Amino acid sequence: MLSRGWAYLGGPSDSRSSGKRERFPEERSRTMHQTDFARQLQDYRLTTAEIIYGMPDHPHLLQQYIWQELDIAPRFPVLHKFLRFWETRLEGKLYIVKVAHEALVKPSEFTYASGEFVLH
Repeated sequence: MLSRGWAYLGGPSDSRSSGKRERFPEERSRTMHQTDFARQLQDYRLTTAEIIYGMPDHPHLLQQYIWQELDIAPRFPVLHKFLRFWETRLEGKLYIVKVAHEALVKPSEFTYASGEFVLH
């Protein structure tokens, strides 16, 4: 199981909209935040992927793309969906994918003070 840090993932989620123009974007953003919070309560975690790929016109040069979305570890279905989209629709050949994830909603962490300083 991946926890913190980067790990190699052998294989991408298209989080882009379908291209339809929305009438009330402020309502969408409010609903999206509520949905994101609900997803976090369902154990979705903020997932960041560093995607290194070869440029189609210059295969000897590598380019970096940073992808970030809420996803479920350790299977990462949203990321795998994006990588499948990348491999079928985009020309840049994937070289390496590094993944990191972190829970945004988690129990509070407390630390005890070992001393107290009083200043005038």
